[in-house]
Amino acid sequence: MLRIGYVANLLARNGVVAITAAISPYREIRERNRALVERDGSAFIEVYAAATLEECEARDVKGLYAEARAGKRTGFTGIDDPYEPPLAPEVMVPTGSEPVGESLSRILGYLESRGLITPAREAAAGGTR
Repeated sequence: MLRIGYVANLLARNGVVAITAAISPYREIRERNRALVERDGSAFIEVYAAATLEECEARDVKGLYAEARAGKRTGFTGIDDPYEPPLAPEVMVPTGSEPVGESLSRILGYLESRGLITPAREAAAGGTR
């Protein structure tokens, strides 16, 4: 996860928007990435896709959770390795109880409110940021 943060920070420092999607189970690593990005003057937005372990297992089309429960995979987040939820994410989307469109609107609304993206209505009218 630190490697992902390092590369995202390199991109952000050079004006490229970097969006990462990673299972990052430890708060300390997420906070180290936040410090790295913010120290260089970029915005670090943590979006917490909140899902219960049961929801994750139900979505698991590859059967990885079943393998972990059977002892065939070790160090598996949520089974025999902890997941430390964020204490204060900028955005939290309850993926088990909210339609994807609502979660997307929640994320985009936050980014718009911070001035990080142009609101859709402005973009459609030719506005830029």
